[in-house]
Amino acid sequence: MQNIIVEKAIENQVSEIMLDIGIPAHLKGYRYLRSAVMLAIKDMRVVGSVTKLLYPEIAKQYGTTDRKVERAIRNAIEISWERGNVNYFEELFGYSGKDGCERPTNSEYIASIADQVQLKHRGAV
Repeated sequence: MQNIIVEKAIENQVSEIMLDIGIPAHLKGYRYLRSAVMLAIKDMRVVGSVTKLLYPEIAKQYGTTDRKVERAIRNAIEISWERGNVNYFEELFGYSGKDGCERPTNSEYIASIADQVQLKHRGAV
């Protein structure tokens, strides 16, 4: 029971971060990205192999293809990078689009959010 409560708290924090960054919740990429971050929190090795491990796992969960998962996540990240909270990006990544920097890759994005959540919940995950 305790694990379920902790996992829900972590999932809520991931959702909160994603909304704060500016990812619209109605996008498919939002759900896929949240699932990707949750998987990365459990095992950061998936971030090193997004095409072979992460996308196929999420595709299986949602009954779609890994290519559609990758595209939807990329689209959600692009939207948040263009319209999202610049201050939060600078806090999370150390840079933002206003600096003229390119957006983080899907794996960088997933790893950064997962790392932030892990730091907050150290020992509970």
